[in-house]
Amino acid sequence: MKRIDSRKWEELHERSHGEAFLWIMTDRFVGGGLYILDEPEAALSPKRQLSMLTRMDELVREGSQLIIATHSPILMAYPNATIYELDQSGIHEVDYEDTEHYQITRDFLQQRGSFLRHLLKT
Repeated sequence: MKRIDSRKWEELHERSHGEAFLWIMTDRFVGGGLYILDEPEAALSPKRQLSMLTRMDELVREGSQLIIATHSPILMAYPNATIYELDQSGIHEVDYEDTEHYQITRDFLQQRGSFLRHLLKT
């Protein structure tokens, strides 16, 4: 990793959590690295998650590997990603469209009204 000067750290602290994370990923992550990320989408809007996908692709093309724990169907959609699901029976590989996160998001977007009526008892 490159050394970072104190002015950059000051600028980093002036950014939102999500903007700071994207800056670190863009400016500090380099090709050929191994990056382990835990729920990086937590501070990112859907639009910024798409920006993250672009940076992930750049890093992969430069020989990096990313291991990401995520609930984001956007991040899980990365082409050719190997997705593992953890449940009571252990860890197993799963197809993107078989993930609970994808299915719930898809169903909610397709049937928002009925979901909300059921959840909110209205």
